[in-house]
Amino acid sequence: MQYDCRIEDKLLICTLTPDRPLGGATFCFSGMAPLEPVEGGRLNTALGSYTEVDLPEIRAGHPHQVILRYSDGYSPANRAWMPLGPYLRHKGEIIVLPPTPEGPRYKKPQAKDIPDLLSIVPLPQSWKPSGQHIKVDGFDVVDDDAIAAVAALAGRQSLRFLGSHPTTITHEDLPEDAYRLIIAPDRIKIAASSYGGRFYAGITLLILLRAGSLPCGEIYDAPRFAWRGQHLDTARHFYEPTTISALLDLMAMFKLNRFHWHFADDEAFRIELAGLPDFTEALEFRGEGQFLPALFAGSPVQGGKYTQDTVRDLISHAASLNIEVLPEIEAPAHALALARVFPDTRDPDDTGAETSVQGYQANVLNPAMPRTWEVLEAIVDEVCDLFPFGHLHLGCDELPQETWGGSPKARALMEEHGLETTEDLQGWTIAKLAKYTARKGCRPAAWEEAAQGSNGGIGNNAILFSWTGQGPGLDAARAGYDVVMTPAQHVYFDMAHSNDVDDWGASWAAFIGLEDTVAWDPVPDPSLANRIIGVQGAFWSEFTTHDADLWPMLMPRMLGSAMMAWQVEKPEAENLVALSQRFSVNENGRLL
Repeated sequence: MQYDCRIEDKLLICTLTPDRPLGGATFCFSGMAPLEPVEGGRLNTALGSYTEVDLPEIRAGHPHQVILRYSDGYSPANRAWMPLGPYLRHKGEIIVLPPTPEGPRYKKPQAKDIPDLLSIVPLPQSWKPSGQHIKVDGFDVVDDDAIAAVAALAGRQSLRFLGSHPTTITHEDLPEDAYRLIIAPDRIKIAASSYGGRFYAGITLLILLRAGSLPCGEIYDAPRFAWRGQHLDTARHFYEPTTISALLDLMAMFKLNRFHWHFADDEAFRIELAGLPDFTEALEFRGEGQFLPALFAGSPVQGGKYTQDTVRDLISHAASLNIEVLPEIEAPAHALALARVFPDTRDPDDTGAETSVQGYQANVLNPAMPRTWEVLEAIVDEVCDLFPFGHLHLGCDELPQETWGGSPKARALMEEHGLETTEDLQGWTIAKLAKYTARKGCRPAAWEEAAQGSNGGIGNNAILFSWTGQGPGLDAARAGYDVVMTPAQHVYFDMAHSNDVDDWGASWAAFIGLEDTVAWDPVPDPSLANRIIGVQGAFWSEFTTHDADLWPMLMPRMLGSAMMAWQVEKPEAENLVALSQRFSVNENGRLL
């Protein structure tokens, strides 16, 4: 079977050349958004971007074109928009078709080396060089848990760290995660007041040693923000635990300290729940013969789950790296899978036809249904008990317009509580869920939309994540919320690096080059500095079907978000590009 696809005049031209006669075959695939056939086949079924097209009889060796187009005004921007995980279903047989080669094909920015820059990212707050350089084989450190964690990380990265150069650690009253480092020919001195400070001093030494001889002098360093995050969507694509461990290692190398684990969405719920075993089992795999079809899958069947033992192992690994893990459960929208497993979370008399931006219908839980609260509270109970960070992200983004308008039960609930709009009911719903979460001892968090509604939104001391831009985050900060800035135009690393049609990635927010990750100010209004608590990068996985595709999308752009999260002074784009030449990763996420 021969198969290829190309983009032409905003259409996808797919050519099938079978090696045997095909009669009654169905062409199955996903896309970046909902698709429909223009020629060469008839739409059989669709769920969001997952599409099945019935084909006519095709003779052996006879090329047959299927022409597809994106609906709702979407246009393919690059190779990532071509059919994902294509296969044929033919008389009970599954014929896997060649996938579009994944991964970015961007050109690395060219920059002249800047010799007086320390070879570390992010750069320290203060660096006073003495002008000397020394060669060492590593550091002789007394028993210290933070330094031991750095040594273990160095071993996983195949880097030198422990050796014979005398190194001492003293306590100094410094801020959380801050450290002072004196590098001298006779001795290295580390001063800090916390595990994080000692750990980051060790990371700085590890990265400097990686670059060659050590520059002598004094470093004082402390982060600008307490929240320095990286998000990963493991709902659309199941990443192996070893990949998540490697991501945690990479985050630690750049002094990031919050891993936002997005394991629940329309397509899956990846964490094993003892209290809802049927739920996890039904959603472990997607594809042929499964509960849900091959949504965003790279093969006819794809998936996986994380056992609670695996979750605990990853949390422990993160803790050794001074990283806290934030779990996200997603409510009330982005709940297609949950609503299908538990149909009594929806009003059976709901006549609404609201559709999500991903093309899903009926992907929102109904707060007027008692079963909704039974399921959500069971999830909150178990997830809060499993994750020790004491924070829980509740979701609350991309609610389709006019949701619940066709539900008699929802309208009655709105009348009971004096609510007039969809946003009002969403605000009431997420506030109720946040209150329950807080009673469990977890601080709630949510996306920016959780601030909406006549009641003032989620409340309950929640942290809000501003993603469509900075504006909603600034508004939330003025309303008294703590805010993490994660604007899609700068730190959504699933966006393509460039507008080259041969590149890879989404484009709805922007094309994001390395320089774009620092072309903004996280705190444009100084009066809100005490409310903007951090910066976070994000990676969504709708079109990532192999773990190795993560790394060239994250890097080098994660360097920019790390700098924005740590450095008090905004990094110069030229300096960032120069430093990026010194950091790259292999297919396993290890530094080269």
